Amino acid sequence: MDIRTTTSQLYLDNVSVSFDGFRALNALSLAVEPGEMRAIIGPNGAGKTTMMDVITGKTQPDEGDVVFEGSIDLTRLDEANIANLGIGRKFQKPTVFDMHSVEDNLVLAIAADRRARANIKWTETPDEKSRIDRLLETIRLTPARGRLAGSLSHGQKQWLEIGMLLAQEPKLLLVDEPVAGMTDAETHQTAELLKEINREKTVIVVEHDMTFVRELGVKVTCLHEGSVLAEGSIDQVSANERVIEVYLGR
Repeated sequence: MDIRTTTSQLYLDNVSVSFDGFRALNALSLAVEPGEMRAIIGPNGAGKTTMMDVITGKTQPDEGDVVFEGSIDLTRLDEANIANLGIGRKFQKPTVFDMHSVEDNLVLAIAADRRARANIKWTETPDEKSRIDRLLETIRLTPARGRLAGSLSHGQKQWLEIGMLLAQEPKLLLVDEPVAGMTDAETHQTAELLKEINREKTVIVVEHDMTFVRELGVKVTCLHEGSVLAEGSIDQVSANERVIEVYLGR
């Protein structure tokens, strides 16, 4: 297939990565369409983190193609250039500025991309204030805008970091285990938040919580030993004998 003719937003073809003889990715092929939300599941060591490292430029594949928006070869770019293209990644552990307010965390995220003005005093414009207001509403933190980020619950910190990622206006979001450590109520709200974000953004969610994955109601890809083991709806994947054997158990 000519990778330059693909309509996929993200296209991985025959991607392999080895570390000291261990094959973390083994001829992995995956296509995610524009506006899609995809859930990635699989046992520890299946290659989920390495896959995201390859997409974001943290790890270079030994072989294979990684293409963004039909024609951009991500394997030729570094992490900063890939982020500037519109690929944002949220890690499992939230990293926010605890001693700053929720609103200031979002302001810093918006201001972070102004490299040419880094040494000039930044002043919030009406348009930026409006953006922050919308972000606060999206991430369900409008009532907490003046609170120190360090005082938020674990779930709220996760939402704030998602908001900081959205402030950079990515086209594709990679979200790693967003509901780990959350309460049931926070988990439900996070599912609703991601579905709302997915109305405008392409989203890839790596997650172990199968109840949460089911609530997302999206196509699921199960990885095992660095390759796609099964793909389809949550019901189809959950019924797959090999998925049951290597991941879900009986």
